Order: sequence, then structure tokens, then C-alpha cells
Amino acid sequence: MKFSPKETLSKEEIRSGLRTVIKDGLASQAMATLTMGVFLVAFALKLGASNTTIGLLAAIPPLAQLVQIPAIYMVERIRNRRAISVYVLTVSRLLWLVIGLIPFLFSLQAGLTFLIVALLIRSCLAAVGTTSWNSWMRDLVPPDRLGSFFSKRFALMTGLTIPLSLAAAFFVDAWKRAFPATDLYAYSILFFSGCVVGLLGVYHITRIPEPRMAVPEEKTNFLRLLSRPFKDKNFRNLAMFLGSWNFAVNLAAPFFTVYMLKRLGLEMSLVIALAVVSQLMSFTFFRIWGKFSDRFTNKSVLRVSGPLFIVCILLWTFTTMPERYFLTIPLLVTIHILTGISAAGVTISSGNMGLKLAPKGEGTVFLAMLALTNSLAAGVAPVLGGRFADFFAERELSWTLRWTSPGGELTFQTLNLQQWDFFFLLAFLIGLYSIHRLALVNEVGEVKEKVVIRELIAEVRKGARNLSTVGGLLHLTQFPLSIVRMTHKPEKGNPRNRSEKR
Repeated sequence: MKFSPKETLSKEEIRSGLRTVIKDGLASQAMATLTMGVFLVAFALKLGASNTTIGLLAAIPPLAQLVQIPAIYMVERIRNRRAISVYVLTVSRLLWLVIGLIPFLFSLQAGLTFLIVALLIRSCLAAVGTTSWNSWMRDLVPPDRLGSFFSKRFALMTGLTIPLSLAAAFFVDAWKRAFPATDLYAYSILFFSGCVVGLLGVYHITRIPEPRMAVPEEKTNFLRLLSRPFKDKNFRNLAMFLGSWNFAVNLAAPFFTVYMLKRLGLEMSLVIALAVVSQLMSFTFFRIWGKFSDRFTNKSVLRVSGPLFIVCILLWTFTTMPERYFLTIPLLVTIHILTGISAAGVTISSGNMGLKLAPKGEGTVFLAMLALTNSLAAGVAPVLGGRFADFFAERELSWTLRWTSPGGELTFQTLNLQQWDFFFLLAFLIGLYSIHRLALVNEVGEVKEKVVIRELIAEVRKGARNLSTVGGLLHLTQFPLSIVRMTHKPEKGNPRNRSEKR
């Protein structure tokens, strides 16, 4: 059978395979940068999407993860995860070519409908690929290097996103100025480009070796297999934490772009610039959080980065008072800086915690059921968020302090909630509950939050001192080239580390 797995992998095969995983990550991230996020939302708005439609578009990818249930059965029966990933991801990524043709083939309303259908099909195929991919990585990446390995991968992916997203934003703005009547075509070109680099990622996937799946000790029926993760109390607590967390985040996050474009009236270039600020901070902190997750456990990192992320959601409610004011832009910059720092820790630790707590040999079903729980929460939340935005569009809650004296009257607006503000606040409250659920998850070796905070401050101070030198500034200017070097050059260290790095 093509792409057949191997019984055992040599150290050289593991080392080469992990480096190729990074190459696929870079290609996949480039595709996502050009096709998802701000550009997809802006494309949908140009087609006439409402808040509810934007919420639906945000809900499709996570809800499509329900396909992981039959995908588990497929993986367990075929037992060739590389073949499954290659075939389904090829078709999935080719659909961006079809989406890019929407402005050429359809009216605005018909194009919006076709966009929803195409994204649904693409997301379902991607979910099948995710199921086989997660199980594959669970067996390929050494457990004691999960944090450092994936932090390196995420950091490189983020480093690529920064210049690419800026270049794409400048391209869109330049196209709009040159061809204002055909501005939708600019997004089509981005989607075509995303399709090409996505297929390049599939090529890299074909070159990653796959260890043979462990044979279960005893055969069991499929329904009993699906129920096994939820009989594990600790894994069940992890699922409840991540489910509530994803609900809180996805209630608000999909509408940040809409909020800035419509409510605050910001230009696309400024929206992308703020996103770049967040990505730069994530790029800087991925390695720090990854090192901490290996040293102090994932839970310890989440107990610091999680609350910070939730506070950032609350801060969005203060960006208007009740309209844009002199602190709006500085506050947005602050929010994006803190979001970038905290999101890096949450991304690394939440993903690694599932990989770490899933029993060896049962990674497929455990990780798929965890993804299923997260997807239900993340899928329902933006749909409700879109409905909330429309419902609260004509509603307002304000709290004004007024001081009256013989010399006059002074009025100060202390609180003003309108439309999106209501569910920013609701997302904050649900996020607090999810942090409570995290406390019930057990992970061996966890430490107190103050230990992580102390070490984090020390790392920041050390980094600040390094950047203050000429050498540090020179290294910063060379970081795009470091992506190439880190992808092709193994890290120094003992032989084991060299075999595990890619």
C-alpha cells in the first residue's frame, strides 16, 4: 500500500520527519494566512454577509469536527494515517481554488451561499485529515519534547505570518485603489495563492515517515471505543475545561475583525498592523512558554496565560466610550500585545496537554473526542455571538457619573455597552468559569502560578537586555532568515536532541 507505515523509525528518520513537519507547518500557515481570518471575513462582508452569517462562517470549521467520529473509525480500519492525510487534505485545499472563482461566476447573494457550502465541505475534509494527523503526531513526536518542538513550530509559523499578512494587506489596499470596481478580485488572488502553498504542504506531508499504529490489546466495538475517553476522570475534566474555554473565546474572537472594521471604522491596513503586533508578541513568547510547559507542566502555564487572555477580551468593552476616543488606538495596541503574549501560552499548553494526557496507543480516539468537545463549543459560540450582535444592535447599557456644583456640571461616562460589548463581557465571565474548571485537571509536576510568573519576568528581563545590545538588534533584523536556518539546521546538543529536532 502506498505510504505504508513502518514498524520502527530510526533516529535519522525521526529527525528528518520532524523537520519536514515544520516545513508543512510553514506551508499550511501561509495558506491559512492568505485564506482565513481577516481576509475571509472582509471577503464575506463584501459579499453582503450579516453578523449572523459571519458567526455561521466562524462556526463551520469547528462544527465540521463532528466528522471526526466517522474519521476515527476510518483511521482505526485503514491504519494508514499518512495516506488518509494526503488524500483528504489535497481535495480540501483545492477547494480554495473554487472559492476564489466566486466573484467570476456568481452574483453577491449566490456567491455568499456558495462560499458557505464550499467552506463546509472543505472543513469536513480537513477534519478527517486532522484526526489522522493528531494520532500520527502523537506517535511521532517524543513525549518529553512536545513543548519545545511545537513551540518552535508555532514560532516559525507565526514568524512567516507577520510579513505575509502585511504583504497581503498592502496588496488588497493597492488593488482597491487601482481597481475599485473589482476589489473582490484581490481576495480571489489571495485564495488562489493560498491553494498553491497549501498543496506544497501536502507534498511535504508525503515525506513524513509514519510509525505503525499500536495494536490494541483487546478488540472492542466502536461505540465502546468512543466512550472510553469520558470514563477517564482526568481526561473528562480536561474536556470540560477546554470546552468551556473554547466557548468563551469563540463567542467574541470571530467578531474582533468585524468590530474594528464596522464599529471602529478602521482601515484594513491598520487592522492587519494590529494583528501583526499580536503575532510578533506570540513569536517572541512561543519558545518561552514552550520551555515552561516542559519544565513546569502545561497546566502551570495555562494558569498564567489563560486569565491574561480572558482579561484582554474584557478590555475590548473599553475601546469606545461610547464612540472612538483618544485612548481607543493605544488601548487596541495594548490589547493586541497582551493577547499575543497570552495566546502563545494557551496555544502551546492546551494542545500539548491533550497530547500528553492521551494514553499511548489510544491517541486517535482520545484526541478526536477532545477535539469533538472543543468543536461543539467553538461552533455553537459564534452562531450565538452573531445572533447576540443583531439582537443588541439597538440596545445600550450605560453608567454615567455626574457632578453638579454652582460653577457648572461635570459628566463622566464610566460604562457603555453596545452590541458587541455585551458578549465581550459575557465571554469574559464564561472564561473565568473555564479557569475554575482547569483547577480540576491533574498533571504531574505542576507548580504555583507565582513560580511561572517569576520565571517569566526573568525571561523578559533577559530578553530586554539582549535586545539592548547591537548583537541583539542585529539578530532581530535577521529573524526572517532564521526561519530558513532553523528549518534546515538541527539544534546543537546531545545526540538524542539532534534526532528529535527538525
